[in-house]
Amino acid sequence: MGKFIYDGLVKVDFDDRLLAHLQLVIGAKVRRGESFHFTWKDDASIGNGRTTVWIHPRVSVVYTFYGSKAPVINRAWVDALMSTANSPTGLYAVPEPPAHENGKTPEVTRKLHEAH
Repeated sequence: MGKFIYDGLVKVDFDDRLLAHLQLVIGAKVRRGESFHFTWKDDASIGNGRTTVWIHPRVSVVYTFYGSKAPVINRAWVDALMSTANSPTGLYAVPEPPAHENGKTPEVTRKLHEAH
């Protein structure tokens, strides 16, 4: 489980694989100077509600991964997450798609650290 830390105040755990994909989407939008909502469901231990934060280029965001290996990125999942981020409701986690419509695997061999 990785950790997403927003503005040093809000901390939430996400699976490393999901967090890596969220990092790509959030990074792309912030690089373009875009602001948006990011919403997730809270853990049962804090009430089963939901939290929404406003992501913008001047906010501090930290991604902490517990696994030592960068996951293979699923381009279809990045696209699906980006679609939610571009919607009026903002970014939220969606299930990972298994494959592109053409039947080819959506995974690319590029790793997170190679994207920088």
